[in-house]
Amino acid sequence: MQPRFEQFIRERQYLTNVSPATLEWYRNSLKWLPSESPSQAELNAVVMRMRDKGRKATGCNSVIRAVNAYLHWDAAGSTVKCSPICKHFRISQLKESQIVPPTFTAVQVSRLVSWKAKLPWQRRLHLLILFLLDTGCRIDEALSVHVREIDFDNLLVNLDGKGRKQRVVPFSFELRKAMFRYVTEYNRKPDYRLVATKNETKLGRRVVLRAVKNLCKRLGFDPPARTLHAFRHTFAIHYLRKGGSVFHLQKVLGHATLEMTRRYANLLTEDLQAVHERVSLLQRAA
Repeated sequence: MQPRFEQFIRERQYLTNVSPATLEWYRNSLKWLPSESPSQAELNAVVMRMRDKGRKATGCNSVIRAVNAYLHWDAAGSTVKCSPICKHFRISQLKESQIVPPTFTAVQVSRLVSWKAKLPWQRRLHLLILFLLDTGCRIDEALSVHVREIDFDNLLVNLDGKGRKQRVVPFSFELRKAMFRYVTEYNRKPDYRLVATKNETKLGRRVVLRAVKNLCKRLGFDPPARTLHAFRHTFAIHYLRKGGSVFHLQKVLGHATLEMTRRYANLLTEDLQAVHERVSLLQRAA
């Protein structure tokens, strides 16, 4: 990697203290740049090259955010916040399609929750599914939780979110019962992760994804797209359906901006139809 890129990443690492995952995101994104000081034409070519390789708008925008951060740093340094009046080159974000996020149906959730897990690895998988459905957390957050971070008395759990941002989220009495039984029966010490491998190492995302997909098929249905993240979508939409506010949902999900959470307000078609039936002028006149 070119020296200027390395300097940018080192400053992000030591001055901003970003997570290892963020550093890797910067590294992969900056590989798309042809040089340390690209022209506007070269930046436009980066977008076209990504599109030619089949990248969707969301994937392109992920790279664009990292590249724009570097371009601002290269022009103004790390102490000045980027703004629309900055004169450095930048890449405009692509318009993303607004789609209804994939979720589990109520019937599918019922089958997952009522699954009678027997073997130790099945009990572990079932607890992880319950945790994801009840807290709405990201899969990596769930796999990183230690027993000491769970407040069984006050029904709260401390999560390590994106960008090293910690947040406290509530959980239900039902999840508390499931976690307490699991921790007790399998002698999960405070320093242990809630769910882990036999060697007490962190479970791999791919291992969990494969297990969840196999379980869905075993229970008689095809898993939704982006299966592990679909638990988070399912939690969010159910939260709003039951009267929860977008503001509280933002805090629970750990979104940096409210705009990210507002996407869940675009509910499923049946929700919109149900509302329309109640407010339709024609329905009232009938």
